[in-house]
Amino acid sequence: MPARALSKLSFFEEVEILRRDDHRLYHQCRINQTLHLISACVFLFVYVYIWIDPPRASILGWFGAMWVRQTGHFFFEPRGFDRANNLSNARKESIKVGFNVYRKIALISAWAVIPILLWVDSTLLGLMSPAGSTDVLVERIGWAWLGLAGFGLLARTLWLTAMRSAQTGAAWFFKILTDPFHNVREFWRSPLYLLSGQRYEPLQFVDYYTEQSSART
Repeated sequence: MPARALSKLSFFEEVEILRRDDHRLYHQCRINQTLHLISACVFLFVYVYIWIDPPRASILGWFGAMWVRQTGHFFFEPRGFDRANNLSNARKESIKVGFNVYRKIALISAWAVIPILLWVDSTLLGLMSPAGSTDVLVERIGWAWLGLAGFGLLARTLWLTAMRSAQTGAAWFFKILTDPFHNVREFWRSPLYLLSGQRYEPLQFVDYYTEQSSART
């Protein structure tokens, strides 16, 4: 995905390229697609609920949406050589614009450490008053997880802006925030395909490098 070639695209053209790459490379399994559909529906609720109760919306987003989504990626999406795109899994991971497996592991590790730190010391070395109750502790964890999500999105956006271009950073950020809407539109039939016995989406073989190069020129 050369930065020079991407720079020739308009903002929304680049968003569509990112969506297309993400779908073709990382959402071939109908189980993964179905889990993404469930995750997307939860995220859409969270988008509304976050204006009412941000910390609890954050907890719901992580448990009810993020974990469901990542379960699909980690356990059901194929990891071997991708014949439909003529790419090894290692190569796909190296060119992924967003969070690859290693970045996801780092993010999830930080997510897991936060409640442990707050449980051991709810004041965070005196930065806050003692939690006093389980409800307050849960609320602090929710706020911390919300901050982690925001930091992860912002940090990756700034990295892409610095390493590629401001448009690529903004396009990826826009794609991530609108993914739930797109997932519902893209995957609403996936449970039906899965029930019919189709485990993987049938993809026609393409020379991925040639196709992507042509799409960006």
